[in-house]
Amino acid sequence: MRGAFLDAVCELAARDERVWLLTGDLGYSVLERFRERFPDRFVNAGVAEQNMTGVAAGLALSGKVVFVYSIANFPTLRCLEQVRNDICYHALDVKIVSVGGGVVYGPLGYTHHAIEDLAVMRALPNITVVAPGDPVETRLATRAVAARPGPCYLRLGRAAESVVHREEPAFEIGQPLVVRDGADAVLLAVGGLLANVAAAAERLATDGIDTRVISLHTLKPLDERTLARVVAGPRHVFVVAEHVAAGGPGELVSALLRRDVAVRSLCLRPDVTGLVGRRDYILAAQGLDPAGIAGAVRDALGWSPPRAASGP
Repeated sequence: MRGAFLDAVCELAARDERVWLLTGDLGYSVLERFRERFPDRFVNAGVAEQNMTGVAAGLALSGKVVFVYSIANFPTLRCLEQVRNDICYHALDVKIVSVGGGVVYGPLGYTHHAIEDLAVMRALPNITVVAPGDPVETRLATRAVAARPGPCYLRLGRAAESVVHREEPAFEIGQPLVVRDGADAVLLAVGGLLANVAAAAERLATDGIDTRVISLHTLKPLDERTLARVVAGPRHVFVVAEHVAAGGPGELVSALLRRDVAVRSLCLRPDVTGLVGRRDYILAAQGLDPAGIAGAVRDALGWSPPRAASGP
């Protein structure tokens, strides 16, 4: 996702001299291409995210479109007051980019996990909250938030994410994308878990369970009518997110879907704060790998494997 983001930002900067990129002393081997092409519009603010946010606000007040880029929770929780008061309160054109959303930086432990960020950022005024599902969506989302006036939060994974969309979808902020149709259950994937959800749907298909996969790439704004339409039919809806339950996507979807449907949140449990290790390890331990997601759907649907034919 990082590479797709940078490609899109470089394209935007080449066309629009208002586009700036600020970083909190990271992005080495990633952001150099922007720095080399647009040195006068690149700022490394150092490990000083509050200052970076203030500089971004000042640039936006002078008419710039500013992207700020840092690891996971640093451009959100570390400088939340500046984001709230300097950027959101004034509805400034600052796009906050969080790389390593969820437990992508798993080996560094809870201090580097962004697992409450969607709830926190969604609570702020005037902000758009987007979590693209794969590199294709990332490129489209970057263009979309740049064109959208006001503050935006763009939550990314890191690198080497699987490409789910083989063709470029009709990406629009606030409009969920149907990736795969199905009649037995709906899986709403948030952000970088889209690949795991798609793989779970493949596993379920071998069991005869027809699962609809939807990329819920935007949490704010989220068009309620479109959401109701894309999940219509199946009685079982699962919201799969690399995020804690409190204030997370599952609670949002449950509040918006006012119909006779069972909404279940597949998310990170509280004990995730004690887990340190690679992302795949943590997701498996939390039931958010393809096997765990498929297993949760089977259990909810009451599916059991067919009995082997008895001998004579």
